[in-house]
Amino acid sequence: MTAAAVHRQQPYRIRFEWGLDGARTVTSGADLAVVVDVLSFSTCVSVAVERGVQVYPYRWKDTGAEDFAVHHHATLAGPRNGGGLSLSPSSLRDTPGLERVVLPSPNGSAICHELAREVPRLTAVCLRNAAATADWVLATLPEDAVIAVVAAGEKWPDGGLRPAIEDLWGAGAFLAGLVAAGREVFTPEALSPEALAAAAAFDAAEPALPELLRGCSSGRELIGMGYPDDVEIAAGLDAASAVAVLRDGAFGRA
Repeated sequence: MTAAAVHRQQPYRIRFEWGLDGARTVTSGADLAVVVDVLSFSTCVSVAVERGVQVYPYRWKDTGAEDFAVHHHATLAGPRNGGGLSLSPSSLRDTPGLERVVLPSPNGSAICHELAREVPRLTAVCLRNAAATADWVLATLPEDAVIAVVAAGEKWPDGGLRPAIEDLWGAGAFLAGLVAAGREVFTPEALSPEALAAAAAFDAAEPALPELLRGCSSGRELIGMGYPDDVEIAAGLDAASAVAVLRDGAFGRA
């Protein structure tokens, strides 16, 4: 087996990796990519899709974002401290009259924007819609489907990947749900060791998930910035029934 095949986690059908480089690796030949960015892109997408709002992923701090939004007749989200629509789940929940939103982020959104050209299907998963998405996979995809789960993570000041524990939990929630709901199809043997580890991390965290999310580095950072509501929204395990699937460049309800 070549090194490339090893890093792609072949021959396992259910794979797990981190960040954009990991996404490019494990999505090779995948039928579905699942991008997890709990704080906060995927949670924002979940909240928006529940409202019937389309979300266009886009690269962070790209000078073409404004033109991209105009082209799609969409509202461009700004920075959190701008006081309006932003990468804040509560702003997606509370802003009236939304139909289409361009929502750049340095992690989840940028990864989705990149993968949209590479994989046949793409979904955004968070703690809120993990179980619903697992059920949708079992109802929609063939039994031999290859699924690549990507934890977006965060970035250190130098731009390097900072693995974010909340994304491990979100990925694990989806993976654990996949196994629990479809034991005859997605048996533990179908999952790579990396995917099994993510599911185990979620199982360990689930009993105290809201408290752990508030106490982890990213949760404390957002609370310190004045966004405790965003952390509480993100902690709503299985609160959403809407599955967020990318079609024609935008996330909408499956």
